[in-house]
Amino acid sequence: MSDLLVRAARGERTERPPVWLMRQAGRHIPEYREIREDYSFVEAVTDPAVAERITLLPWERYRPDGLVLFSDILTILEPLGFEYHIESGVGPVIENPVSGPDDVDRSREPIPERLDYVGELLDRLEDRVGDRTSLIGFAGGPFTLASYAIAGEPTRNHLPARKFRLQHPEAFERLLDLFTEAVAEFLAYQVDRGADVVQVFDTYAGVLPPADYERYIVPRHREIVAAVDAPTILFVRNMNGRLGQLAAADPDVVGLDWTVEMGAARDQLGDLGVQGNLDPSVLFADRATIRERTREIIEAAGPQGHVLNLGHGVDRETPVDSVRTFVETAKNVRW
Repeated sequence: MSDLLVRAARGERTERPPVWLMRQAGRHIPEYREIREDYSFVEAVTDPAVAERITLLPWERYRPDGLVLFSDILTILEPLGFEYHIESGVGPVIENPVSGPDDVDRSREPIPERLDYVGELLDRLEDRVGDRTSLIGFAGGPFTLASYAIAGEPTRNHLPARKFRLQHPEAFERLLDLFTEAVAEFLAYQVDRGADVVQVFDTYAGVLPPADYERYIVPRHREIVAAVDAPTILFVRNMNGRLGQLAAADPDVVGLDWTVEMGAARDQLGDLGVQGNLDPSVLFADRATIRERTREIIEAAGPQGHVLNLGHGVDRETPVDSVRTFVETAKNVRW
């Protein structure tokens, strides 16, 4: 295995920063759009052969240092009694959302059996590229899953989940506990099946006030991290000024969105690993600007424990050449 990503995620000094991108096997790649003409999103995710083809698309174009599974943060909802689909123009829609506090406790299926297609995808990727790059597993985080489960669809400010926590605090904690236990088990399963690094996407948890984040989120993130025997990246948006709450979960790497200044994050987090954090909109600039802004982040992060990434996912309209420029900039660095 090419272990550059694993070494950086463990906080080691590396000869250059490893690089991958969130949503790197997405709609910015023309071949992805062609494949999706024949399959719905859920069909593509749950068919290991199709998911393998999509996961490998960025490898064929960019040779990143990590391949993130083509999957979805809501996959873990399936064995927990939730059904969902992707609705054009809306996004993920939960067909049977949480209707009230009595609807939180649901029957649960064994994760390895219900989500065996994820294990098969990892087996396939291990056979194809496991000796040349690191495999990245992931799952949604407890609050992000709760936001979808309560609202039934994406919401701009996650008000349904925030109201639920105030009106039904005990049920809200039971729901978070359900997701915490399931996410920890799911990530451990991915590691058992070959994932070298995993990331927790609790993207929306940053909407909570600091006191509520401390109460509801930090201990559950800590529980997930402790259950995984592999380097773990924790990503939450809108945490500028609250990085200490991310560090309190004891992840190996803190994912930074683009609103955080990398140098300031390094000063605050010390030796803790960091990931990020180029503003995704920079990939719409000219190549010279992309190289300059990328190098600024690399230099601010330094040679130890830095995983280069965007501050969030690749936008669907991003030019392929811009992504290639970003990746190649990292590969041309030598400390």
